[in-house]
Amino acid sequence: MAQINQGLNPEERAYLYHIVKKSPILNNNFGRYFDYQGPEILLRNKKVNFDSIELLIINQPEILHIRKDEIAKSPKGLIAEAANKMALWELNKVLLAKRVSQKDLKQYQNEYNAFEEMLLVHLPNSAKKTIDGITTPIKKMHNLMNPSLSFDDKVMIVESIRLGSIQDDEMALNAINLAINEYVQKRAYQIYRAMGGEADIFDNILVAAGDGSSTSGMLEEREKDEKGRWNKGLPKAVGLFPYQITIEKEETKRSVVEKIEPMRYSITDLKTVGNNRITNLHFDVWGYNSEKQTTVVIEKNGLNYHLFGSKDTRFLSPDSTFSDGTTYQSIINDLEFNKVAKLNEAIYGKKGFDYWIDYNNKKKDGVELKIIKREKEYSDLGFSSISTSRKASRRVKKSKRNARKAGTGSGSFDGEPTTYSGRKERKSLQNEIVYLYDIFEAYKRKIAALEKQKKEALTLLATYQRRLDHFKQLMGLKWATFIEKDGLYTFEDSTTFDILTQEFQFPASQIQEDFEIRLIGIPESCLSKSADEVMIHINLMDAEPNYNARINLSLEDVFASDKWNLPTPLFTEKDSVAIQVFFEGILNKKVDFSIIARGQGIGKWNGVRTIKDSKPIELKAYPQGQKFDPTFVRLRKSEVFIHINRSIVLEVNSFTDPVKSSLVIDNSVISSGQNKYNLSKNDILSAYRTAAIMKQLKSEINVLAGKYLTRDKAKIVIDRFNKEIAKTKVSVGATSFKQGDLK
Repeated sequence: MAQINQGLNPEERAYLYHIVKKSPILNNNFGRYFDYQGPEILLRNKKVNFDSIELLIINQPEILHIRKDEIAKSPKGLIAEAANKMALWELNKVLLAKRVSQKDLKQYQNEYNAFEEMLLVHLPNSAKKTIDGITTPIKKMHNLMNPSLSFDDKVMIVESIRLGSIQDDEMALNAINLAINEYVQKRAYQIYRAMGGEADIFDNILVAAGDGSSTSGMLEEREKDEKGRWNKGLPKAVGLFPYQITIEKEETKRSVVEKIEPMRYSITDLKTVGNNRITNLHFDVWGYNSEKQTTVVIEKNGLNYHLFGSKDTRFLSPDSTFSDGTTYQSIINDLEFNKVAKLNEAIYGKKGFDYWIDYNNKKKDGVELKIIKREKEYSDLGFSSISTSRKASRRVKKSKRNARKAGTGSGSFDGEPTTYSGRKERKSLQNEIVYLYDIFEAYKRKIAALEKQKKEALTLLATYQRRLDHFKQLMGLKWATFIEKDGLYTFEDSTTFDILTQEFQFPASQIQEDFEIRLIGIPESCLSKSADEVMIHINLMDAEPNYNARINLSLEDVFASDKWNLPTPLFTEKDSVAIQVFFEGILNKKVDFSIIARGQGIGKWNGVRTIKDSKPIELKAYPQGQKFDPTFVRLRKSEVFIHINRSIVLEVNSFTDPVKSSLVIDNSVISSGQNKYNLSKNDILSAYRTAAIMKQLKSEINVLAGKYLTRDKAKIVIDRFNKEIAKTKVSVGATSFKQGDLK
């Protein structure tokens, strides 16, 4: 029989049905557990008219049965995703009603009062008023709580309210952000529990990153489904995703201006759940730009796990492939291998600034040396004596010779002495020195220009390098490696990410560990302040191992002492839906099916469940009166899990308590294996019990297949199940036994 959900009113149940059916990822995982028994209403294009069905369910709640016990076995993050959408849808309606009129608000008064109470805790006094002892936000604050507003619009509105200071403006915006996250988290958890979900730790976080303008990230938001199709059955609430904000100082010619700016990235600090439970993270992207790759980085203990958006859907994946668009890594690569590399080459390269400064300095020094040399020569000429010779100089001789040839001179050289003063040499040196000084100054100017260019280049390089270091820090310096199989990514430390459910899981551990999630808005360029918006819903929960097993049977203390006969059937009527899902999987021959059977021997309690004790200490007897104490009872446990995901895995485990067994082993094969592998009687007893459960499973599954399926389908299920059972051995310690030997 269907399990009727009592935690939601008819309107909420109707809308929940709508969003689950309109979201492929939700519908594929647990849509079948929303059992709608009303008429099918179609649009002209033959698609289901969910708006009309909503009205039917509101008016006739009995036509929708929600099987919450089955939904609870679905991926936790997807249940939380549906709950988050419900909470956003509700808050959207509440805030809209408040802005419209008191009459519209009446039906949501309790919800609004709860939100306002959260808001008042964080608002600055300048944004509150008190009348007759009752404190409320000032009226203008309600204009800020419109989910359709961009961040820039909100800043303009809060500035127009004139709260008194930019710090109060910032506090008012943060107050709304905190109230939204607090309200949505509380309400989402209530809806999550009403859907059958279980969690002791439930962190529901809405966050945005970008420049805060109305760009593609805002416009594309949740209106597109996972296949890129327009989806109008989901809440338009992108304005409810808060930015992490800061006050930036901007220098102008006259003064320093302070301005509220959204962060182009967000950092969310969290802790793993510890206590030997799995830390389950779920990501649900809302606003994104199909031309820019959504980028999420998770960092724990210095190891970074990367999740990237695809071009066509909002799904994340460790696969960074992204065609025809901008990625954060491409921005980093442009900065590192283009701008920084070119500047480094321009400054320090083979023909860079340093080379040319050194080259011109050497040239300048060479010219300076020539100047010194020529100036000394010039100076030496100034101190030399003037000499006179009675012999004619070569010039005079030449002149007389020419005159004689022309018949105008006597040709005699007598009485014409030659005087040498060095005037010609001094003039030549003087001209050369002036020329050298011009060259020297030219080199000085060139060196000064090069040094100025180098200084500017160094300043720009420092800017690029700081930004590059920052970008790399955001992306993480140590990237976790992974392997992938059928969309399940397993990282080097056994952390996993499932692309089909968008769930990221840290393995169970005893202690809590800090980690952070970074959401990165992709800038237009490496130095641009413009960055497109991206909005994301993050959910963190604790999860017990095997919580999502479609069949999860816990058999506690069902066997008599040192016996292995099962006194009761394994399955009851409440397992009927899960059994049918199991049969559907078995009928699909493309889905692998395997069985794991273990005799775990002595168990121990790890705070969450019974596990194998790797170093057991056996007791001779129970402490007085403690045989049925819970600490012993929970160790005498057997369990059956059937996981149905990419493959079907049936797992059977049996444990005993640490008291020595008096089991009599008369099978030579078992006795030989016990001695060879140093097994205790408790090890062997647990193996017998596992084999007994396997035998019972075979019997009951064969009967139920005939009950739930047609003869042809039942035969396929029975044959496949029995074949797998027959070849399965029961592992015990370092060995295994055939079921035939464990009778």
